[in-house]
Amino acid sequence: MGRTTGPVCRLCRREGMKLFLKGTRCDTPKCAVERREGMPGMHQYRRGKQSEYAIRLREKQKVKRYYGIFERQFRKYFEMAGRRPGNTGDALMSLIERRLDNVVTRLGFAVSRPASRQLIAHGHVTVNGRKVDVPSYLVKPGDQIKVKAREASQRLVANVLQTEGMPPVPDWLDRVAVDPAEARVNRLPSIQDVSLPVTPQLIVELLSR
Repeated sequence: MGRTTGPVCRLCRREGMKLFLKGTRCDTPKCAVERREGMPGMHQYRRGKQSEYAIRLREKQKVKRYYGIFERQFRKYFEMAGRRPGNTGDALMSLIERRLDNVVTRLGFAVSRPASRQLIAHGHVTVNGRKVDVPSYLVKPGDQIKVKAREASQRLVANVLQTEGMPPVPDWLDRVAVDPAEARVNRLPSIQDVSLPVTPQLIVELLSR
């Protein structure tokens, strides 16, 4: 998959909020959102009022950057959500929330989603006893998520679990054990379980045009 190679703090400043792309570092005084006001770029103060299109676009970009998803994959999730019954926006966020890299992060096995993608891609994570090295894998209720029993894999996660300031595990997930690291998916996530403040209807209106 592709990845952002530039300074990720610029992405947070552009969206005007912390996207926690650097994990717990974002809660320290080094956070660029708190140290530098306004959007990146030399013409940041010349920009006028946002149009309705710009508001909807920013909502989509915020979700993409928070979860580390690129445009083609995001459109795929939107098409999948459109085929499901109920609210399309809620279904979209539920699908994205089920990504394995997001689940590993919310369980506290990695400090950020980029770090969890690396952990998964390097083969440290198993689902139902089988190695899964695809960060976009969608978990389902009943799935057992474990970190491999290898000493190196367990040490990577143990160091993160000892980090202070990690957010609590949401109730749709259950961290069964920490040594060895193991968890279970209790149910499908709902829009209330999404940790990012987002208005999915704005994204639906943008992509339905």
